[in-house]
Amino acid sequence: MSKVHWKPGTLIYPLPAALISCGNSLENYNLLTVSWMGTICSNPPMCYISIRKERHSYNLIRESGEFVINLTNEDMAFATDWCGVKSGKDFNKFAEMKLTPVKGELVNAPIVNESPLCIECKVKEIIPLGSHDMFIANVVNVQADSEYIDPETDTFKLSEAKLIAYSHGHYYKLGEEIGKFGWTVQKKK
Repeated sequence: MSKVHWKPGTLIYPLPAALISCGNSLENYNLLTVSWMGTICSNPPMCYISIRKERHSYNLIRESGEFVINLTNEDMAFATDWCGVKSGKDFNKFAEMKLTPVKGELVNAPIVNESPLCIECKVKEIIPLGSHDMFIANVVNVQADSEYIDPETDTFKLSEAKLIAYSHGHYYKLGEEIGKFGWTVQKKK
């Protein structure tokens, strides 16, 4: 197989397409679409989001020290894109997209009630990186839509939530499961 040398870039795809909710009161609640995010530790649970300093939400998160990662699904695809290209300085994104803000359980930032999975976060550290600053955060609470929780296994039914992903400028539906962790070495019954 032949390889082509290509310019350096951020080509680790696909990524979640999430709505980050922030603000500490109904008057300043805002939404920001982010894909530069990920898990960085499982114990304690920690994650990060990276945001450009010029974004309206940047200072809301910096000042409050809180945000919520709201995973999005096919029903939220239009709102996810729209909230990424419009500024909270000019629009009330919750109202414009008919999304419901509900104050988080352990943070003042709102969750997006329509989101199948909402991850409440408290900022631990902000690292300036260049075009973006990385907000490293502790996960303090997770709110999952009960219809996607399997009561027998107490797991999140990812395939039923119809989550979307972002890849190199495009949104995609997540596909069907092809295996589970450790299935390649699992003993046959």
